[in-house]
Amino acid sequence: MTRGEANDPTGGTAKVIFQPSGKSGRFAFGTPVLEAARELGVAIESICGGRGICGRCQISVASGNFAKFGVTSQPDNLSARGPVEDRYAAKRGLAPDRRLSCQARIEGDLVVDVPAASLIAGQTIRKDASSAHMVRNPALRLFYVEMCPPDLHTPVGDADRLIHAIEQDFGVEGLVVPFPLLAEVQKVLNGADWKVTACVDISGVRPELVTLFSGFNDRLTGMAVDIGSTTVAAHLVDLMNGEILASAGRANPQIRFGEDLMSRVSYVMMNTDGQARLHDAIIQCVNELTAELLENSSTERQHLLEAVFVANPVMHHLFLDLDPTALGQAPFNPGVSSAVRGHCRTLGLGLADAARFYFLPIVAGHVGADAAAVVLSERPDREKAPVLIVDVGTNAEIILWDGAQLFAASSPTGPALEGAEISCGQRAAPGAIERIRIDRETLIRRFRIIGSELWSDADGFDAQAASTGITGLCGSAIIEIVGEMLAAGILSADGIIRGPRTEQEKERLVSAGRTFAYVIRKEGPRLLLTQNDVRAIQLAKAALYAGVKLLLEKADLNTINDIRLAGAFGSYIDPAYALLLGLVPDVEVDRLKSVGNAAGQGALAALLDMDARKQIETMVLKIRKIETALEPAFQTHFVNAMGLPNSLDPFEKTRGRFGLPPLQENTGGTGRRRRQGRRER
Repeated sequence: MTRGEANDPTGGTAKVIFQPSGKSGRFAFGTPVLEAARELGVAIESICGGRGICGRCQISVASGNFAKFGVTSQPDNLSARGPVEDRYAAKRGLAPDRRLSCQARIEGDLVVDVPAASLIAGQTIRKDASSAHMVRNPALRLFYVEMCPPDLHTPVGDADRLIHAIEQDFGVEGLVVPFPLLAEVQKVLNGADWKVTACVDISGVRPELVTLFSGFNDRLTGMAVDIGSTTVAAHLVDLMNGEILASAGRANPQIRFGEDLMSRVSYVMMNTDGQARLHDAIIQCVNELTAELLENSSTERQHLLEAVFVANPVMHHLFLDLDPTALGQAPFNPGVSSAVRGHCRTLGLGLADAARFYFLPIVAGHVGADAAAVVLSERPDREKAPVLIVDVGTNAEIILWDGAQLFAASSPTGPALEGAEISCGQRAAPGAIERIRIDRETLIRRFRIIGSELWSDADGFDAQAASTGITGLCGSAIIEIVGEMLAAGILSADGIIRGPRTEQEKERLVSAGRTFAYVIRKEGPRLLLTQNDVRAIQLAKAALYAGVKLLLEKADLNTINDIRLAGAFGSYIDPAYALLLGLVPDVEVDRLKSVGNAAGQGALAALLDMDARKQIETMVLKIRKIETALEPAFQTHFVNAMGLPNSLDPFEKTRGRFGLPPLQENTGGTGRRRRQGRRER
């Protein structure tokens, strides 16, 4: 009689409850916990087929009397550890309260705790400032099988025997072995004593063999890549547990062919080899990032078997070597808008030879897969109240949820907000000014640079800045200095830098031809903010705000109280100054928040969860796409948005916060005040 049978009134069965799912059932004594879990649909991972080799199926048993379940659970209600678990514990370590569910057998009532790392569709925390969770349900799976050598009595082909073994051990039916892999299957099986680990893509209509490893292998990684116009960011992820192993980023080398998207499209149109050169540049960049990620994580290339990509439509086309010229003129029709799947080797990518890639669908001709990824990451459609998401960048993408429908548009802001095309601007790097304040009386500035936590008027700043120098203003400081100049009365509401009024002010406000400039730094490299700089910033922010206003108008919304700034650049913008510049509609500061690189997080979600891919493929078909270039109202909103913070919209909250006078009643360049929207949320 087993330990559980002594007080079991059911004649050799026990009640087992799995947490956190809450699924339960009765099972005969001696049933492996893993088998019970599978019968109940609890997706505990096991790539070794229950042989106690992989250790992925670990569980623990809760102790105590659980009245709501009607059971008393204790670790002794499992069979004692046997030689297989002892061997695993000696080799890899196994905590005292952990058991391998493939080896532990039921001998009494149990409440089984399944840790997230043991679930095929478990949860993993993103490696960034966000606390949101991602589901782990990857498209690629590993299955370890041990097969008998062929003999005269079983004249079945190697590939067929592999298919049968995987189906028998793991229940994977209908496995397809692509023709190019047949020779590899034969070679690996014969050289591995018929013990192999199969990597299988289960996301299609039928599961498909990706590659075969000799012996037991439990290493499987993927890469999520956000290809921005300015920056390319990549994450290497352990697909077995969701852990981010390494992250890297670098400037998009296509910048040398054009700062913004349309200049790159023009380069393709004007040069016969333009498309090839731009394609080669981005492929080389991704390959360099791949090599960096592999080296920094000590990961072998053969284990990097999947990549997920997001990008705006022009970057999407150039990466896939598609002609982007149609995106430069109406009706802005993309070569393909649905999700793209393929083999990495066809693009010349430096992943494993058998690696696959998945490119998220693009929303419209000017609204890309990066916007789709933002939707996937933020899921505004799950909110009851309207949500506005702005991915700030060279090509700003705007997403609006009005409580019933998603709207999307893009605005060609250009690179000015990120530091390009500004005389003292630069990319974010050590030595760049990232924060700046101007005294309202003396007009003297103080600032902080990347690489130092001290302000420039603090003791010790000069010593800290000596190693990097003070090299220019990055995007966050560019937004702040315009706001500070406005609040200090240096800038008029229409963006004109005034001249000096006192001798003291002549040190800060200097003549620059027919206009004036503000002196940020006199010594070292002289840093000035010129009238042309201010105008470039106004043009960029006006394009962004006009796109936002257009979507609000289409949704018949007058106000919105949940605004999210996305993108790596958006993460560093001070919300108060984003409002003062007039980047987004006027709200209380706590209603405007940064959500980090949401496009990159959406790429991670699609990498880790194959169901997320299906969800976004369905969602993009329901998004109402607005092409700003085809909307007459866009120009009206653009003209009004040239004002600081706006020529027509009052921005009462922001004006009050910074002590600015209220907006005077005026036409704002429109001829008359527009009728306000009919709905408020």
